Amino acid sequence: MSRILLIFALCSTLVAAACTTSTPIDTANSGVYRIRNADKVQFRMLDSVNALREAAGRAPVQLNAELNAAAATHSRDMSVQNRPWHFGSDGSSPLDRIARTGYTGDLVGEAISETYESEVQTLTAWMEDPATRSVVLDPNAANMGFFWFQEPNGKLWWTLVMGS
Repeated sequence: MSRILLIFALCSTLVAAACTTSTPIDTANSGVYRIRNADKVQFRMLDSVNALREAAGRAPVQLNAELNAAAATHSRDMSVQNRPWHFGSDGSSPLDRIARTGYTGDLVGEAISETYESEVQTLTAWMEDPATRSVVLDPNAANMGFFWFQEPNGKLWWTLVMGS
């Protein structure tokens, strides 16, 4: 039953996102998704994550500036390395990155992605994978950091960091 509610919540979130924002497609660049309204992307992701958490009986999370900074740094660094993985080019771990920003809570987990898809499509893929799904729905999470880096060719590097 809870799985059905979770699927319903995700579908509702996706429908709501489709109604409130249009998918920006850059027709001059082979139909690649382009970030528009960048100031709203984090809030769309926060709303989507919290809808999924609510459907799973979890408390909502809030955006955290320090975790956003850690996510932004890692998204750009993954692009520089040209590979999606949890370690920075300087050998840093997610724990190191949140400590550098001054975050005083504990790391709950990190989800990353290399894609040409929107944030909602990326969240959908994360929810289909048990490891990243557990990060999004972790009951200990209270704070969320989320950011991306988009290369000129359209490739997106997404990072979501959850903290307690």
